[in-house]
Amino acid sequence: MLQPTRSSEHPLNSEGVWCQILAQIPRDRPALFLDRDGAVIEETHYLSRVEDINIIPGTAEVIATANERRVPVVMVTNQAGIGRGRYSWSEFKAVQDAIVAALAAKGAGINAVYACAHHPQAQGFFAHPDHPARKPNPGMLLQAGSDFGLDLKSSWLVGDKASDVEAAKRAGIAGALQVATGYGARQRHLAAQLAGPNFEVRFGHSIADAMTLPILMPQNVQ
Repeated sequence: MLQPTRSSEHPLNSEGVWCQILAQIPRDRPALFLDRDGAVIEETHYLSRVEDINIIPGTAEVIATANERRVPVVMVTNQAGIGRGRYSWSEFKAVQDAIVAALAAKGAGINAVYACAHHPQAQGFFAHPDHPARKPNPGMLLQAGSDFGLDLKSSWLVGDKASDVEAAKRAGIAGALQVATGYGARQRHLAAQLAGPNFEVRFGHSIADAMTLPILMPQNVQ
């Protein structure tokens, strides 16, 4: 198992995947996986500046509810802009710190963040034709499941792209909420094709609709 490096300013594992633990993760629990750009924050092509962050309404309420239900919240985000030299891990960290602080101010806490900079057109180390951590591959979800003993079969993901939904399906989790924010509206037909007997695809206007997911319903409090 690749272990996150907790002491580094940029907590990259040996594969170059960002693995940041922000709060204790309850073991043997289903997780709420969140894409970032287009789902948690408004889509800004190659976001690298704190001043360009706009958190989508309802995000803090959903995350705070997950916290109350003892559901780990794990962000899983592709960051090809780093691999392609558009911005650095330091700029990514500044943006992440600002997002986490803004959510914390509203009583919402993210447990862990995984980010993959690999891309077929990336530079140097991050150049990879199909890295297992880059969505639609399920590597980041599977690593979180392994690192923290998550109940993946009962977990859910919220994302805007069909690639988010595909990563969720390939990770073997229960389902995904595909939102219309970001790229969601134009990719809904692609996401719909991923539904199957063992994988549910739901559709919502935004992350606020995650309040109806099974893992966030009151009867699932433990």
